[in-house]
Amino acid sequence: MVASVRVVPTAPIDGQKPGTSGLRKRVKVFQQPHYTENFVQSIFTAMPTPGPLNATIVVGGDGRYFMRDAIHTIISIGAANGISNFIIGKDGILSTPAASALIRKRQADGGIILTASHNPGGPQNDFGIKYNIRNGGPAPESVTDAIYRASCEISEYKVTQLDTKVDLSIVGSQSFDGFSVEIVDPVQDYVELLREIFDFELIRDFRLKNPNFKLLFDALNGVTGPYGKRIFVEELGFSENSSLEQCTPLEDFGGCHPDPNLTYAHTLVERVNREHVDLGAASDGDGDRNMILSHDWFVTPSDSVAVIAHYATECIPYFKSTGIRGLARSMPTSCAIDRVAKAKGITSLFEVPTGWKFFGNLMDAGRLSICGEESFGTGSDHIREKDGIWAIVAWLNIIAYVSQKSSNFSVRSIMLDFYQQYGRNYFTRYDYEEVDADGAEKMITHLRSMAYLEKDGGIIGAVFNGYEVARVDDFEYVDPIDNSISKNQGLRIIFTDSSRIVFRLSGTGSQGATVRIYIERYDDKHIDLDAQVALKPLVDNALNISKLLEFTGRKEPTVIT
Repeated sequence: MVASVRVVPTAPIDGQKPGTSGLRKRVKVFQQPHYTENFVQSIFTAMPTPGPLNATIVVGGDGRYFMRDAIHTIISIGAANGISNFIIGKDGILSTPAASALIRKRQADGGIILTASHNPGGPQNDFGIKYNIRNGGPAPESVTDAIYRASCEISEYKVTQLDTKVDLSIVGSQSFDGFSVEIVDPVQDYVELLREIFDFELIRDFRLKNPNFKLLFDALNGVTGPYGKRIFVEELGFSENSSLEQCTPLEDFGGCHPDPNLTYAHTLVERVNREHVDLGAASDGDGDRNMILSHDWFVTPSDSVAVIAHYATECIPYFKSTGIRGLARSMPTSCAIDRVAKAKGITSLFEVPTGWKFFGNLMDAGRLSICGEESFGTGSDHIREKDGIWAIVAWLNIIAYVSQKSSNFSVRSIMLDFYQQYGRNYFTRYDYEEVDADGAEKMITHLRSMAYLEKDGGIIGAVFNGYEVARVDDFEYVDPIDNSISKNQGLRIIFTDSSRIVFRLSGTGSQGATVRIYIERYDDKHIDLDAQVALKPLVDNALNISKLLEFTGRKEPTVIT
């Protein structure tokens, strides 16, 4: 097929600064003249050395509205910039974890993932473009800064004009003038990777010995539907009719919010409770997040990664072989995994800012095996992204292992046994979405002013609901691998008993600001309380100290987890 290159004059467009999760805006923004083209050209302009000439890139996304249009734009502009090989998921589908795995397996020069993750999809909602580097992980700040600079300086972009569009529906290779496109099964390579990590035989044997065990997986109409069917049904033998919910990827996620939490995954929560499901699980739009629960227990993401770390070398073949090189959590995540590290003598323990790129640096240096974020992200060094399906299969592997030693292998019993050994880090998060950005910034400025002794106008030494403030700071991280410094990563109020309140403004929304408040306290005596009851005094402290209502006008959170 003959291709010719055309140069299109353009000019910079405001607001194309990508974050760790790429560039996220409303679909209608990406549909503006030159908007998507400018940003895609900026990615190729800023592509790390040796650049796009003769490079191989992986392309795919979560199936949301505008994805196919964006893929054709990426092919057109990428080929004109010298990309020689495109590896694309069939129909454009490729989960974020699968994309990371494919970049690593095929030793590609990077990848472009089309997703706005857990944000709603459809013509009136969100779209996103994210660039991943050669290690399979999100582009570091040095690269995203270069992309932004290119977007501010752009004066033209190049496009390849093809006689016909690339057919995304047929697996196989297609040759064009100067480049090739390989359409791949989006699930196969990922399934092969999970087979190497987990004990599928143990899980299958557990299912046969416990025919009444109920698994229910909800893909929230996102990308992981086909992955769930292949793994849970075809590989592990669970019933498709009873074990899968909302597993067809839809451009608008069926009008749902594809975020795996107790609020947005309400269909799953209702079925789990109504049908007494033993293991309920959900993943988000692009497949990198997960939620774990049962009919009588909700596992916080902070606890989930700690439990996986606790059992890893006992029952998961991958970690039996590699051992645990290190553990890590994002700063707002509870300290449960810290207690596992201490008990098991794991000296490499890291507290990093929110953002998977920080874990990736540690993994590439061979210093990290298992990590997690309280924002429903869990993963390991098998790839360089968080991985929702991986976490769910890890739980199945653990349950199957525990069943060999005890007749009581419920999620609740596993958690209570864990708390008996380590104590419990009670944890909750309050999200206030699409808050007025100015009000949110004023609230953060107000909180920063409190890092003084009470007599000097701050709150250190003050007592709120019986909790005495020991420290107030704004978390700063010095990366032990590249010595980069990340400042202002979250306001922390730490009390004398180690309880914490953390305030952050999240950058994962497409408009306004999202205020996140994290509350945590440790208890090694009372381990079976309702978390919201146990944390109520600290929640009250957080709202009173921050003056959230005064600054934002918001009385109730959008989501509580």
